[in-house]
Amino acid sequence: MIQTKNNQLYIEGLSFKDLADQYGTPLYIYDQAALEKRMETYYNTFTSPLFETKVLYASKAFLCKAMVKLAQKHSLCLDVVSGGELYIAKQAGFNMDRVYFHGNNKTEAELRQAIDYGVHTIVLDNLDEAKRLVRLSQNSTKPIHALLRINPGIEAHTHAYIVTAHIDSKFGILKSEIDTIETIIQTCDEADNVIFDGFHAHIGSQIFDPKAFIAEIETMAEFIATLQKKMERTFSVLDLGGGFAAYYTQEDAPIPIETICPLIVNTCEAMQEKYSLSLKEILIEPGRSIVAEAGYSLYTIGSIKKTPHKQYAFVDGGMSDNIRPALYQAAYRSDLVEKMDQEKKETYCIAGKCCESGDILIERASLPLAEENDLLVVYTTGAYGYSMASNYNALCIPAIVFVKDGQSKLVVRRQCFEDLIEKDMEDPV
Repeated sequence: MIQTKNNQLYIEGLSFKDLADQYGTPLYIYDQAALEKRMETYYNTFTSPLFETKVLYASKAFLCKAMVKLAQKHSLCLDVVSGGELYIAKQAGFNMDRVYFHGNNKTEAELRQAIDYGVHTIVLDNLDEAKRLVRLSQNSTKPIHALLRINPGIEAHTHAYIVTAHIDSKFGILKSEIDTIETIIQTCDEADNVIFDGFHAHIGSQIFDPKAFIAEIETMAEFIATLQKKMERTFSVLDLGGGFAAYYTQEDAPIPIETICPLIVNTCEAMQEKYSLSLKEILIEPGRSIVAEAGYSLYTIGSIKKTPHKQYAFVDGGMSDNIRPALYQAAYRSDLVEKMDQEKKETYCIAGKCCESGDILIERASLPLAEENDLLVVYTTGAYGYSMASNYNALCIPAIVFVKDGQSKLVVRRQCFEDLIEKDMEDPV
């Protein structure tokens, strides 16, 4: 929780100024209590008397060993999309029987890794992948569960880069491609070591309209009913993906967890009865909505620069630690953490230090008069900041600090210059 006291901004009883002094900037800061509260809320409100319910943390939003351990502590499953994410989960001691492996182009090495680790479920994306899994499953010591990602053709009203269910999406099989879907299911059914459980769908990110989730469930239920009748078999699992929104600016109105989870459950229960389905489990995959608002990015302002039409405030980070504004025009709020009581009379373009004109974190930020060495906090950066961070311009990726009950803990150290060349080999001959 953040609060203002004596012109200063605090988080969980610690001043942002003290955190900057202790850990340096740029710095990723997470409110651990906020993370845990949202995990608990999802777990406690996504329940049903008819289905087993599972909350899968979508680890692509933010992943490190400390985050994996929190997810396990609060009884969440884990959604991973690469061998690297799977490796981090394994190294953190996560229960592999609660891991679901997604991705549209899993390599053979990644599938082997998942099988060797004992991952519970592979979410298939296409026929080639199904055939590959069946071939590799022959060496598995335990049955491998499989879901198939279906594109339901429902387009959430979000940025084009984060819509995942339009007709030409790179993800999944269109629900109209019945012959291909049947072939994938039959391929799995004919294998000795693969258990085909059901289907996965995901319609996009930052979804504010609950009707989008209702439409997804209704569409998938009708699809499953049709296939159930056509193939004369039942399906036990429906994974509805994520897309739950977070609050970035005043224009955003996320659906409360306490509202959307019962709505999803009630709709699934109604569809189970309407179509005489045989579902036993329903799954959701929140990521952003767990971590985004719990995360903050802290910067030090360097130069202030005026041009004929803009006033820039340059910070010591940028698109290397938060590429979302450059990638899809994401909007953020900010404050000067030691001038919280001062009137916001100035408008600044918050720009990073990367050698790109597009390295803009906030196009128009209302702030008090900014000066060199002022500390700037950017809110709601807990999702996809660290996950998408890069070493562009050979900048070092910031440290990550968790704070709770007046205590701070370094969970990921800041990169140093030596890290930038640790993979370099000998000079060429």
